[in-house]
Amino acid sequence: MQFGVFTVGDVTENPTTGTTVSEGERIKSMVAIALKAEEVGLDVFAQGEHHNPPFVPSSPTTQLGFIAAQTSKIILSTSTTLITTNDPVKIAEDYAMLQHLADGRVDLMMGRGNTGPVYPWFGQDIRNGIALAVENYALLRRLWREDVVDWEGKFRTPLQGFTSTPRPLDDVPPFVWHGSIRSPEIAEQAAYYGDGFFHNNIFWPISHTKQMIELYRRRFEHYGHGAADQAIVGLGGQIFMRKNSQDAVREFRPYFDNAPVYGHGPSLEDFSRETPLTVGSPQQVIERTLSFREHFGDYQRQLFLMDHAGLPLKTVLEQLDILGEEVVPVLRKEFAALKPAHVPDAPTHASLKAAAERARELETIE
Repeated sequence: MQFGVFTVGDVTENPTTGTTVSEGERIKSMVAIALKAEEVGLDVFAQGEHHNPPFVPSSPTTQLGFIAAQTSKIILSTSTTLITTNDPVKIAEDYAMLQHLADGRVDLMMGRGNTGPVYPWFGQDIRNGIALAVENYALLRRLWREDVVDWEGKFRTPLQGFTSTPRPLDDVPPFVWHGSIRSPEIAEQAAYYGDGFFHNNIFWPISHTKQMIELYRRRFEHYGHGAADQAIVGLGGQIFMRKNSQDAVREFRPYFDNAPVYGHGPSLEDFSRETPLTVGSPQQVIERTLSFREHFGDYQRQLFLMDHAGLPLKTVLEQLDILGEEVVPVLRKEFAALKPAHVPDAPTHASLKAAAERARELETIE
């Protein structure tokens, strides 16, 4: 089981002080969070991609490359790579480059984002969102797996004899998760290729998340990648902790009430009841997270959102200390004890490389 954090990189006023960090400060705070995540023993740091205020991470590979140079163990990922509005050729090249810089500690999550205006900014039509996701990803897979590509589609100019450079590290493309909150077509896409499916699991009730994951598992098995319970599933989550739950609620409430996404909407109590948001003690976070398995089955990756809504960096780093010292060690032990032997771990570069080598050996024997 992999545990980590993801960030959306919002620049939001701190409601308790009335101050707002600069874009530069926010960018550097995300670097500090990634370094802290490795220090406390987390497995994954993931950042989003946005091209509109109040968000700053418009160039994920730039920042992840900078983080890669200062870390040695943590997997660097994205909580969204916009497969719809990015050129798949550029994605292929950028993330292969990052693979080499990070010695393989890279995977990424394809998504369509949640900002409609981004489509025309990059010359696309939001009405083609699903079709873009399907076509662009089909091309991306070929660019990573074929040395020379001839290709023609609907949404970009044709390619003739094209080679994407650099080639993936060890000829092993980065593992891909497909992220979606509400689109069954994306769960289908993940299942078709045998890729991972990541449900953000932040804004929606358990019943909806369960439907999406069950669809993905059924279709994963249908396409012959393994049993349904062997499908590769990731979940998001949102937490805020203090030693006792009353202090956590009291401290987090003003940030919740003024958050850019759900602020001025449902109460903290209602939102916590209807979604996975957990504000309380470390033990409450442990119990709530363990309960996800009861609804969604065994899964491979759990990422937490911890740094949004204007929370100061000092507070976020304190949260990471609690997560790494008091929560994740218990979750690792409990999830490991519950996981059946036939359920795979989350793929890594090392495991994918080993699988590719075994496949080549079998081809040689045959």
